Amino acid sequence: MLENVAQSIYDETVVDSNVFILKFINETTENSFFKREVSSSFIQFHFCVKGAASFSFNNGNYRLPIMDETSLLLYNPQRDLPIEVSVSPRSWVVSLLLPINSFHALFSRDAEYISFLSKENKDRKYYKDLPITPSMAIVLNQLLNFNLHPSVKPLYFKAKTYELLSLYFNRPANVDIEQCPFLVDEDNVIKIKRAKEIILDRMAEPPSLQQLADEVQLPINRLKEGFKQVYGDTVFGFLFDYKMEYARQLLASGSYNVNEVGLKVGYSTASHFIAAFKKKYGTTPKRFVMALTR
Repeated sequence: MLENVAQSIYDETVVDSNVFILKFINETTENSFFKREVSSSFIQFHFCVKGAASFSFNNGNYRLPIMDETSLLLYNPQRDLPIEVSVSPRSWVVSLLLPINSFHALFSRDAEYISFLSKENKDRKYYKDLPITPSMAIVLNQLLNFNLHPSVKPLYFKAKTYELLSLYFNRPANVDIEQCPFLVDEDNVIKIKRAKEIILDRMAEPPSLQQLADEVQLPINRLKEGFKQVYGDTVFGFLFDYKMEYARQLLASGSYNVNEVGLKVGYSTASHFIAAFKKKYGTTPKRFVMALTR
């Protein structure tokens, strides 16, 4: 299911029987509101990949904010918890919904380790917020930016769902630090995140790698290594995927023609933009827009 509202996109992928990945993307200058019914039999994981959002409950009387690079786990076996989320401008949220019975089967041997699965807690409501680790950020960005044949997309999403759950419930031994000692230093991670914001803010005229490294005060090799560890792609590979997704949203809004969209994402000639868009999505911008109106 795909719903376009101006430059806001809600995308839902069925991963497996009653398991869903939801993507809430808001590139407008105003808050975007999304709503989806969810029964009490589901556990909900919400990940704010960029920006901020706020979940509402009990007809708006209770709110749970979720900030940049944080996660929110929700479960209440006593009542339905419909998703009512207000996504801030230029924010991305990824959500995972799965039945508690399916989830319990995955961790049946470790029920006591996961506190809300223990015998005394399994019928109680549960809430927890945690930071998104660098390894989780990689998986989330892979779910947001992928170029797959439709026939393998369900398998890919299923594998990434299990990977995300494994990383979320990973025991205290920090695999991220073991994989990349450079990321032990929190200051380095902050610089990598700053580099991401710089290239997104200036996507039409991004700095060179050396200019970016100088601006965030990192050696260029550390910038390249750290960026790939945190975001799962090279600096310009990540930027390309972001630009194409942003272009797709602009085209879907119907407010801009192909030339205007190309200029907004940094292509001085329409032919170069058309070639890039086709490389990413397998179709031209014009055909993409025509398909939306059928």
